[in-house]
Amino acid sequence: MASLRDIKSRINSTKKTGQITKAMQMVSASKMNRAEANARAFVPYMDKIQEVTASIALGSSDVSHPMLTHRPVKRTGYLVITSDRGLAGAFNSNVIRQVHQSIQKRHKSSDEYVIIAIGRMGADFFKKRGMNVILDIVGVPDQPEFADINDITSKVVGLFADETFDELYMYYNHYVSVIQQDVTEKKVLPLTDIATSTKLTSYEFEPSAEEILKVLLPQYAESLIYGALLDSKASEHSARMTAMKSATDNANELISALSLSFNRARQAAITQEITEIVGGAAALE
Repeated sequence: MASLRDIKSRINSTKKTGQITKAMQMVSASKMNRAEANARAFVPYMDKIQEVTASIALGSSDVSHPMLTHRPVKRTGYLVITSDRGLAGAFNSNVIRQVHQSIQKRHKSSDEYVIIAIGRMGADFFKKRGMNVILDIVGVPDQPEFADINDITSKVVGLFADETFDELYMYYNHYVSVIQQDVTEKKVLPLTDIATSTKLTSYEFEPSAEEILKVLLPQYAESLIYGALLDSKASEHSARMTAMKSATDNANELISALSLSFNRARQAAITQEITEIVGGAAALE
């Protein structure tokens, strides 16, 4: 049985751990509120640029663009969005597991795919397994602005244009609620699945629809990636807040159990001392 000193030491260390997890929970809650607001604020812009792009691309039969055209798939790109830090429950492992399973299912050789990893956790996982990571990005801010990742998104779109890969799938956690984040697979390139839920609007183009698409389609693809990153950040902070809350609750439960054990051990020690005193007094009589 553990001594009173050992139990007291465990209680003190657990209390300190609980204080740390409680502070991390509060920080993540604050970041989550901002990240959720950023993700929701981006939705109207995303809906509008999707509507305009669909109207131009689908409304003009004579318009063509490399980003709208299927080409023989020699190599597939996988854009994986994870976090730079852990302590977020299953946030990273769920995404990594699905990407890993998809690659094993679809490809027989590492020459058939490339991986673009945003976040240290995903990059480290695939590098340790010798998988084909051609680009890894770390240090993305918790509240990213489009200017912060413009170089990243432009580089990804440029890799497709240079035929480094012939199609691009994106994997990330979609924020549903504080307690639910769903792993999402989305085909980003080529942009053959552009659709809008609203009726297509008729636009007049100047100078031409094809010239506009040259500028608009890369911006649309970059916006898809940026929107997914905002969504993933909201999911990350939510998952970390939930994980830290569970850790704090577990610490409190452990403290209660240890306190009960401490009190029982102290009572046993007191009882033992009284018994020894009474026994000693009886021996002197």
